Amino acid sequence: MGAQRYIGVAERRARLALRQRLAGRARAGTPEEVAGSLVALHGTDPATVYLAVGARLADPARTVEETERALYEDRRLVRMHGMRHTVFVVPGDLTAVVHASTGLAVAARERASLLKHMAAAGAPDAAWLKEVEDAALAALARRGQATAAELARDEPRLREQFVYAAGKSYEGVHTVSTRLLRVLGVEGKVVRGRPLGSWTSSRFRWALAPEHPELDTAGAQAELLRRWLASCGPATEADLKWWTGWRVTEVRRALAAIGAEAVSLDEGTGYVTEGDADPVAGPEEPWAALLPGLDPTAMGWQQRDWYLAPELRPRLFDGSGNVGPTVWWNGRVVGGWAQRPGGEIVWRILDVEGVGRDALAAIESEAERLSGWLGTTRITPRFRTPLEKELAAG
Repeated sequence: MGAQRYIGVAERRARLALRQRLAGRARAGTPEEVAGSLVALHGTDPATVYLAVGARLADPARTVEETERALYEDRRLVRMHGMRHTVFVVPGDLTAVVHASTGLAVAARERASLLKHMAAAGAPDAAWLKEVEDAALAALARRGQATAAELARDEPRLREQFVYAAGKSYEGVHTVSTRLLRVLGVEGKVVRGRPLGSWTSSRFRWALAPEHPELDTAGAQAELLRRWLASCGPATEADLKWWTGWRVTEVRRALAAIGAEAVSLDEGTGYVTEGDADPVAGPEEPWAALLPGLDPTAMGWQQRDWYLAPELRPRLFDGSGNVGPTVWWNGRVVGGWAQRPGGEIVWRILDVEGVGRDALAAIESEAERLSGWLGTTRITPRFRTPLEKELAAG
């Protein structure tokens, strides 16, 4: 075997620019194209989905309208629990893959945990819970979409409460509907439907999950890893384990199944899909981007030094490791941005290296572009970071 090809920082940033739809001519025409290129959009903060899509559309004017169509009418995009027990928005044709590759194992643990906590609290047993579940799913089928409160009107047992962790410092009271709907979501039986209010709302209706085939776990893992490497490769084994939430043995099995090629990175050995080790030329023109908190590019890898200087992290991340809104210039994070109460988009450069007049003009153009399609909408990230709070406060 020959020596592994070395892929340096410059080429990794070039791949990022093109495959993550960030460079000007690489931008997409529809939200479906964006999601397909990125594999999954973080959906924990509803605004992230729209902001991530808008940053990558050639014409962002119809971002909200087109994303809502894809999510709630055509169902070509689906909001569901996925990797690392996190809510994502994924292409409709990928729901079976995500469910089989990551959801099944998590679902088993979630249901067992719910039953354990109910038993400890003296709540009814698994047979009772199954009756409630069946009634709730039947009600949801009749209604099409419904809130937990609406479902509880049809099945009053959903209102039952039980004490979680009695006597502990984190003791709390849980409602059956809250925990059960979460379990059903991880199990792939329900998905989140239209929000209550605007597209920035975190309060969702529920809907039955679209039907999808049951796939073999190992095959689904190989397919998910292949798609992610095609978008985000090269990546290290640590990156892959972190993003998927799998055991290292599962990562290695999937790498072998797709015939992934090993390459040399500054961090050590990385992997690309078969045939993707050849050099990749960068975009023809320099580019800037304003990406939202939890954006899949900023959160895509565990090892981030090649696009994010370590000294910037305390200002750009919260205490749980969630990234806030970021400013990008030619493949690296150079600062952060926020929206003030009056609607103004403000930004600050934290890493001035290579950020000259052209860069500042391009970043300002992106800020105007973002402000233009947001209009009167106001955005407050769900996970706030030091720089975002400082900029938003003025």
